[in-house]
Amino acid sequence: MFTGLVEELGTVVAVTAGDGMRELWIRAAGVTAGMGAGDSVAVDGACLTVRAVQDDTFRVEVIGTTLSRTVAALYTPGRRVNLERPLAVGDRLGGHFVQGHVDGIGDALSLEREGEYLLIDLRVPPGVAAVTILHGSIAVNGVSLTVNALPAPDRCQVAIIPFTWEHTNLSDLRVGDPVNLEGDLIGKYVGRMLATRGGGSALTLEKLANWGY
Repeated sequence: MFTGLVEELGTVVAVTAGDGMRELWIRAAGVTAGMGAGDSVAVDGACLTVRAVQDDTFRVEVIGTTLSRTVAALYTPGRRVNLERPLAVGDRLGGHFVQGHVDGIGDALSLEREGEYLLIDLRVPPGVAAVTILHGSIAVNGVSLTVNALPAPDRCQVAIIPFTWEHTNLSDLRVGDPVNLEGDLIGKYVGRMLATRGGGSALTLEKLANWGY
């Protein structure tokens, strides 16, 4: 379980392609402190298992399902990635409940500066749209954000404050770039429960997706 509060910006230093998988070496001086093989780490919001640690660099493997549902297939050396270690019992939950299970890939439709902050409009896949509500939560590349507006059934707008812009890889985004998206965990459970009552799943999920318009 994660919070969506990025601890550190890491850098992909090596990528090796294998049979249905990719091996990534990521440099990050902070999160590697105390990290060992078998630990979990969220890389751009995708929960991965650490296979090895060498000084300030760690290795993870990304397999078929994750490659198809995340932006990890696009990683090349030099890419900056958002990193977060799992939430420890007793820690403050400063973001929202983030599982590290990416629901799908969205893409940046527009980036507009509004004074001190930035507005980003995202295209979101149906599964994410169905559990996204106005002023609810969404994880974008592992960053916990509040839904600022819902301009259309397949769109979501988030506002990025200067601190988040400076300390995450959202500042690397350009129009058209893909992003990892994880829908709100509570919304998933509510949607599932409502969808299984009375056989009205399509109508129920459509209503959920359009709250706040």
